[in-house]
Amino acid sequence: MLLAHPLATSRNALNIGKGVFSLLRNPSNTESVYDIEDGLYGTQAMQLAVDFINTDVSTAELVQDRYIAPSPDLETLLQYPQDSLGYCYASTLTDAGFDPEFYRAIAVQDDASYILLRLRQTHDIWHLITGFGTDVAGELGLKAFELAQTRRPMALVLLTFGLLKALLKTPDSLATLLPTISQGYQRGLRAQPLLSQKWEEQWEKPLQQWQQELGITS
Repeated sequence: MLLAHPLATSRNALNIGKGVFSLLRNPSNTESVYDIEDGLYGTQAMQLAVDFINTDVSTAELVQDRYIAPSPDLETLLQYPQDSLGYCYASTLTDAGFDPEFYRAIAVQDDASYILLRLRQTHDIWHLITGFGTDVAGELGLKAFELAQTRRPMALVLLTFGLLKALLKTPDSLATLLPTISQGYQRGLRAQPLLSQKWEEQWEKPLQQWQQELGITS
């Protein structure tokens, strides 16, 4: 279980404050998101998320095994059939100029750190599987899906921040954001746990087949 020592709690608060301030100044700064999440590590909210995630037997087994796949080789995946998860993943990242290892590294020392690492590793796969894009609405829809499946506190933070920003700067966008968030949360409740999947061992499986098997519906 995660323990919140008083000094650690103070450091957490500083990390969260630093991340929030930076994110307010520059919403596109991914490092700010990691600062906030690092601050949330060790909190009761994160422990509750870990406990919830481990209630699913298949996910708990993956967490216990500390399953980590090798970094994907995009050039190799581009040789897969065009309807496969591997090809869709590689072509999406290649077209966007994204690095599969864009995320901040985290040392795996317990269930919480492993879960955070695995979620960071597979973020773009979750986009493909759920069908949510990488625009603001798509990101918030995915965070709502993730919140339903994992109760990860960072998902709630980003949802709150995204809605607040929309309320203050683009209130007309709420007409699109709110239904998308609701849709994402409901999809997350209905779908099989995405965190329990070893995507990298079945890159050749068609994306649509993955979605059908996991119960991803529109």
